[in-house]
Amino acid sequence: MTLLDVQDLEVTYSTHPEEDGNVHAVNGVSFSIDEGVNYGLAGESGSGKSTVAEAILGLLPDNGQVEAGEVRFKGRDLTTLSPKERRDVLWEEIAYIPQSAMDSLDPVMTTGAQIRQAIQKHRNVSKPKARDRVRELFDLVGLDPDRVDDYPHEFSGGMRQRVTIAMALALEPDLIIADEPTTGLDVIVQDKIVDTILDIQDRIDSSLLLITHEIGVIAETCDDLSILYGGKVMEQGSVDNVLINPTNPYTMGLKNSFPEIDETDDPVSIPGSPPNLDSEPSGCVFRDRCPFATEECDESHPDSVDLPNRNHRSACHHVEQAAQMRRDAADPDTWGIADDEDEDSDVGETILETHDLEKWYSQSQSLVSKFRGEDPDHVRAVDGVSLSVGRSEVLGIAGESGCGKSTLGETIALLEEPTGGEIVFDGESDDYYQDGNMKEFRRKAQIIFQDPFDSLNPRQTVRELVGEPLTIHDYRTDEREAAVLETLEKVGLTPPKKFLDQYPHELSGGQRQRVAIARALVLDPDFLICDEPASMLDVSLKVNLLNLLRGLADAEDIGIVYISHDLASLLQVSDRLAIMYLGRVVETGSVDQLADRPKHPYTKSLLSATPEKDPSVDRDRVLLDGEPPDPVNLPSGCAFAPRCPKADEKCRQAEPGLDAAAEDGHEAACYFPEGEPATAESEDSSPGAGTSADD
Repeated sequence: MTLLDVQDLEVTYSTHPEEDGNVHAVNGVSFSIDEGVNYGLAGESGSGKSTVAEAILGLLPDNGQVEAGEVRFKGRDLTTLSPKERRDVLWEEIAYIPQSAMDSLDPVMTTGAQIRQAIQKHRNVSKPKARDRVRELFDLVGLDPDRVDDYPHEFSGGMRQRVTIAMALALEPDLIIADEPTTGLDVIVQDKIVDTILDIQDRIDSSLLLITHEIGVIAETCDDLSILYGGKVMEQGSVDNVLINPTNPYTMGLKNSFPEIDETDDPVSIPGSPPNLDSEPSGCVFRDRCPFATEECDESHPDSVDLPNRNHRSACHHVEQAAQMRRDAADPDTWGIADDEDEDSDVGETILETHDLEKWYSQSQSLVSKFRGEDPDHVRAVDGVSLSVGRSEVLGIAGESGCGKSTLGETIALLEEPTGGEIVFDGESDDYYQDGNMKEFRRKAQIIFQDPFDSLNPRQTVRELVGEPLTIHDYRTDEREAAVLETLEKVGLTPPKKFLDQYPHELSGGQRQRVAIARALVLDPDFLICDEPASMLDVSLKVNLLNLLRGLADAEDIGIVYISHDLASLLQVSDRLAIMYLGRVVETGSVDQLADRPKHPYTKSLLSATPEKDPSVDRDRVLLDGEPPDPVNLPSGCAFAPRCPKADEKCRQAEPGLDAAAEDGHEAACYFPEGEPATAESEDSSPGAGTSADD
């Protein structure tokens, strides 16, 4: 039985009153979801995925308007409901899991009170009974029921996301709409969140509409999907049909952009930018970026046609050539992208070294403790890290959220003062730079932050943003405009003059991140620190950014530290990897060493948690027991021991150093590296063993 039926949906956004026309965000989207089915909506940013969800939920902003089409839920057209009728449907029958848990939770209300409020709004139950239900929900999503009176800021990002899931499931809805529920989360937490959603779905027998740009998450989670681009459905059908044998060039580009752990070929990025939707598309919306486009594609957007495979439709004028296009689409040359595989530069002299680097944060104390002269507790965010980076080398740093990798990057950048240890940059210690020579350091070493919208001044144009460092450092001031244009060209913002007078809010997410990179590169630095710069970007933009940074390292002789929780991407861009857990490096070595034979169980967990884009491949989810230990009160011995299936008494008593398992530059802080199990009982153990999603 059909639960949700969307037919010919069209949504526009009105622009500034002084501007003509509207933004045609959704242009004739149709799909249906049956009871008990998980459905995916995939596509790049700006493809219309979230707008479709907002139209279904009636949450379009004031300037958004459903121009045509129907959204039928259990036979009722949701677009014709009054606000009161819609409120009765939402939460009761259709629940919503938003993208940003921190933005969707009230910071001044306890998490339990927010869920209880949603329950009592729709059900006539007493406060004690509603509170009991909240405790049940906390237990259901893997949270401690005794924490229902905690506030959002007291939870980690993954825990906050589970709170929003609990709220969405409170009334056991028939349909759950999840909008990018795992974006920005590390792969371990992502696996837990997806497993939680699927497990609860199975318990309450609900359907799921999953909106994401992560092809791998859809491949492992959904039954059917639609691929959106420019507000149009480019391809739709069963996940197996669409992702194993795509027939649309856009689907092929998206799939080939998704990096995987065990792939030797580099991912292929889709060049160009999403289309301008100021008017309704006349030709194929993908034609300007499609390597297979012909004159026919300029004349009209193709109709969606049924393919011989059951439950498979595609909108392409050349669908009969799909087999040949699939072969050609795997080649970077097809997309006009140079393959630099044989042009890697040799690693040059060491540009950065750290020796037992520490960054501890003091915890607040009570007046009594201060009066007694007691030492404060510390969060050991960075706790004895030693590493090195050479010119033309990319060092990838990976780990779960909260492992200390971002603090390490900020400390290396001298945005945080080290608590202990030493940083040596370009032959000089950090003491030298902090003793009146910081301007010299700032010119040579630059940092790129995770969110360009927060790091770029919204009141400055691109010309001002990229040119400001030149003024501050009195560098190339006589050719300022030329330097700005040259740098914008280098980062792929072409033609550069087009962007000079634009403000950050007028740019796409990928363009803003490129402006942030241009701002860092305009000074011709020797060293870059990249802190999760692609975590919020969709897969194609992410590959473009990784290719850009890899090219800069090779061509400009720049040393790069690239911090990310996305191990698959790090394997594509890095020369060496360092894996962090609770402030310490637990494994380090070349990309090939860590990918082919990880020594530390935690590294194996990160590798195993990476989604698989082929829906025919079964992957056991990595469900490590518990959360990382309290960084203030770390356990004795190995900090990973409480979650490690191989740990024995030795691991709990003494902490292993990186030299505990070392060979050929491959080091791991583990007494029992892979291939050398601690006991007979643990020989068949691996992180997450016995806790697969299929159990």
